[in-house]
Amino acid sequence: MSPTLVSADLGVRRLLFAAGQAPSVYNTQPWRFHVVPGRRIELLADPDRRLRVADPRGRSMMVSCGAALFNLRLAVRYVGRRPIVWLLPDPAEHPLLMAAVRTADARPVRGENRELYELIPVRRTSREPFSDRPVPPSVLGDLRIAASREGASLVPLDAEGVAEMLDHVALAEDELSRDHDYQAELAAWTMPGARFDGVPAYAHGPRPARDPAPVRDFGRHERDARFEEHPQLVVLTTQGDRPIDWLRAGQALQRVLLTATRHGLSASFLNQPLDLRDMRRRRDPHHRRGHAQMIIRLGYGPQVPGSPRRPASELERQDA
Repeated sequence: MSPTLVSADLGVRRLLFAAGQAPSVYNTQPWRFHVVPGRRIELLADPDRRLRVADPRGRSMMVSCGAALFNLRLAVRYVGRRPIVWLLPDPAEHPLLMAAVRTADARPVRGENRELYELIPVRRTSREPFSDRPVPPSVLGDLRIAASREGASLVPLDAEGVAEMLDHVALAEDELSRDHDYQAELAAWTMPGARFDGVPAYAHGPRPARDPAPVRDFGRHERDARFEEHPQLVVLTTQGDRPIDWLRAGQALQRVLLTATRHGLSASFLNQPLDLRDMRRRRDPHHRRGHAQMIIRLGYGPQVPGSPRRPASELERQDA
């Protein structure tokens, strides 16, 4: 049987709902979907939700779209089909088209894929303090395998590497704090009352009691708190630094985050050095561990509420 996609069988809204639960920079949710009945679902970048100052190359937007694509793949498998994915199928004529997804016959989903799909609504970004319980090497090993399955690498940092990374984050944060355009864009997505979505006030987390802080500071806190003494940081890398690598990074990121959720881990991000790199339109020099795409803090933290999501009616583009 040729690959196809039958809307009535798959329940397209269910698929798009799952895709729309993906993590994204500042909860921008920069994606839309075009359903071609009986043929495919297209994932498109939403340029109105791109961060023009912080993300001039579109890297963060495409990483976010890659995470949505991974959720879409899981949802297709959950309904008993196999996703067939074309990344950037027509970059010259359709630069906003991130991926096209068709489906083929498959055995009913079971095991890991089913469990990861069911964790999609459970996964959260948490800027709360984590416990001092270390992440076991076996769990970090599972996360590294998860990244490798999507063509990326996950590099855990040792104590010296964490200290050096936190210094880099603090320096980048200090420089970004003096960029008025960057701060205005940040405020548009994080300040209370600015939008119905973005990062809500309740997700900002407390103010760290010491520096350098292992969490992103959005400038508004209702309380202070002591964060973990020895944070666990990992860096998600890809061998290349092109748009197709950014999409792969996003898929790897979401597989890693769902696998972390499976192990009871929480996660947040410290991407200020990457924002600064993108704003300067610099590319990483090639090195053995690849190009950094995400800086992730992992640990055992409390449950937190989810961030608001775009209405389903906004996600599906009706025009051809």
